[in-house]
This record gives sequence, structure tokens and C-alpha cells, in this order.
Amino acid sequence: MSADFTASREIMVDSQVRTQDVTDTAIVEAMRVFPRESLTPADKSWLAYADAEVEYSPGRWMLNPRDVGKLLQALRPKAGERALAVSAPYAGAILREMGLTVSQVDAGEALSGAWDIVVVEGAVAEAPSAWKEALAVGGRLGVVERDGPVGRAMLYVRTEQTVGSRSLFDSTPPVLAGFEPRRSFAL
Repeated sequence: MSADFTASREIMVDSQVRTQDVTDTAIVEAMRVFPRESLTPADKSWLAYADAEVEYSPGRWMLNPRDVGKLLQALRPKAGERALAVSAPYAGAILREMGLTVSQVDAGEALSGAWDIVVVEGAVAEAPSAWKEALAVGGRLGVVERDGPVGRAMLYVRTEQTVGSRSLFDSTPPVLAGFEPRRSFAL
């Protein structure tokens, strides 16, 4: 059985992304043309356009299309900016399609440099301070923080003095391996 990925990609954009108030035409068009299935293991390519997170390597997931679109829109990417995709192959690919210079690292790697955008796929219990410190002045970090059954997509923005944050929307991706909530014993 051969999959019609082009048709599936159109359906994904029209039914999962645009219906969720993702109105940035550059994001929508990049999602229309980039072959999401190219980032999935061959045995999971049929999941590429499903309304689901897709595990692309052990403990690492691509966010569902809705969440990627909404998170990227909140980051307000602009062609020419520098972006760091942290365990975010699909978000990174979309940003590259939009004309950003994108570097990719795994969530466990040390970060260096000052980035206009840092985007993370999968969830973390709490955004590490190193990710916020990697932002240039005016830089934005998009990440899902999850310490229970439902997480919140968060936007962090660096100013000259501090890093502010804003809650965006509910999201329930799996927590990235190594970024689980720390539980302490309590009576």
C-alpha cells in the first residue's frame, strides 16, 4: 500500500493547523511543502500527518502538527533570523523553509551562542535556565512545560534586563527523556 503523502499533507494543514487559528501564511505554506514523513522512521511514516506526536528516536517526539503550528506562530519567526531547534526536527525544518538559519541539537546537549529563536519539540518539566540564557536580546523560546497530565506551551522572551514568560495553550506531548519532573518524598 503506498501512501499519498502530498494529499495527507494538505489535509493536515487544512484540518489540523489552519482550523486552530494558525494564520501566519509563511508557516502554513512551509507546512504544506515540507515532507514531514522524511523525518519519521520508515515504519512510522504513516503517522507523519496524523493528529499525534511521532517518536522519531527513543525518548524524542515531534509535536503534533497543531502544536508545532501554534508554537511557531507565537515565536513570530522572520526570514534571516537565527534559530536553534532543540530536539525539534520538524519545527527546525519549517523554520528553514521560512528562510531562517537553523541549527539543531539534542535536548541533552550544551547550548552556546545567542539565538533569535529557540524551539523545543516534546515536553519538559520546566524549561532549563540554559535555554533561556541562550536567547539574544529580543529572542524567543517556545517550549511545552508539563508536570502532570496536561502541559502548557510557553513563550519566553529575553529583554536586556530579564526573561519574561507567557502561557500559550494546553498541550500533552510526551516528556523528553531526561527532562521528567523531579518527584520528592512528601508526607
